[in-house]
Amino acid sequence: MNKGLRLTETWMRRALWLVAFVFAAFLIGLGSQVIDNLAYFEPAPSAESLVDPAKAAPLQAAIAQAGRTRESAGQALEQAQHQHEVAAAKTRSARQAFDNWLATRHTTARPDQDAELIGRTRELDKLVAAEHEALEAVQAQQQVLLDAAQAEKRADSAYENLLEPARTLAREQAERQARTVFLLRIGVTVPLLGLAAWLFRNKRNGTYWPFTWGFIFFALFAFFVELVPYLPSYGGYVRYGVGIFLTIVVGRYAIRWLQAWLERQKAAEALPEQERRTTMRYDLAMDRIGKGLCPSCERPTNFKDKTLAHCPHCGIGLFDRCTACRTRKNAFTRFCFSCGTPAKLSLAD
Repeated sequence: MNKGLRLTETWMRRALWLVAFVFAAFLIGLGSQVIDNLAYFEPAPSAESLVDPAKAAPLQAAIAQAGRTRESAGQALEQAQHQHEVAAAKTRSARQAFDNWLATRHTTARPDQDAELIGRTRELDKLVAAEHEALEAVQAQQQVLLDAAQAEKRADSAYENLLEPARTLAREQAERQARTVFLLRIGVTVPLLGLAAWLFRNKRNGTYWPFTWGFIFFALFAFFVELVPYLPSYGGYVRYGVGIFLTIVVGRYAIRWLQAWLERQKAAEALPEQERRTTMRYDLAMDRIGKGLCPSCERPTNFKDKTLAHCPHCGIGLFDRCTACRTRKNAFTRFCFSCGTPAKLSLAD
């Protein structure tokens, strides 16, 4: 911390900057509520709500009925496929047992088993017939499922054709609503930016500068951050366009200010030393000295050099001697640090 500045003043300035940020935070919170609720509209109508009910109702009913039929057919198909698998398994088991028995019968060559052969053959035929019936049931359910899926697809296609003009109309209404909300929000945030620019130019160093800077921070946040979620597809052009415009305005202002400051510095450095000192503020001079800068021209200067007496850049006196004790001292301090004798010339507060 620079020893030339008052401790209380330094901390108060920091506290006032904190006030500026807190003020900006509350303004941002309020602005968020305002922007969220600004130009509140009901949600844009859906395409379904814009379709003629007399035309849509039969198609919706057909889609629903086809869906139910398809679901029921799917469940029935699962049952039929399971039954067919059971019948096929029984047939395979019976055929294997018959083949084994038949092989045994050929081996023993016993004619008295011909009646049993006929019976076993008939039982196997019954199982094969049951398997065929189960397969026919599976195929029938597959046909029902296919018919239901095709009917649902036809109804969906017809409903989509009915919805297409409604979707176009709903999209146009949503875009019109978005443009209206966007223009209203722009109408709020752009004047805030204008007011912030005026405050920056005229009031940033005034008595109530913390509130001025707090409002400036709020206006910049409201436009460049808070407005972003509500920008339509073309809103980026507005946002970046305003950003470019503000950058040009601020940049032009900074360039002109710097040129004017340099002219003032040249004019001030041409004045006699005593007259130059009367235009300098004490705290500002002490702050610059603490940073190793000349209080007048702000150029780097080696204050640790024991032989230094004048600024090598602008010639202003930096060190002199006390008129009472002849101690070498800072030429900008108001009193001698050794004996307390007042300086010849005091700077402004």
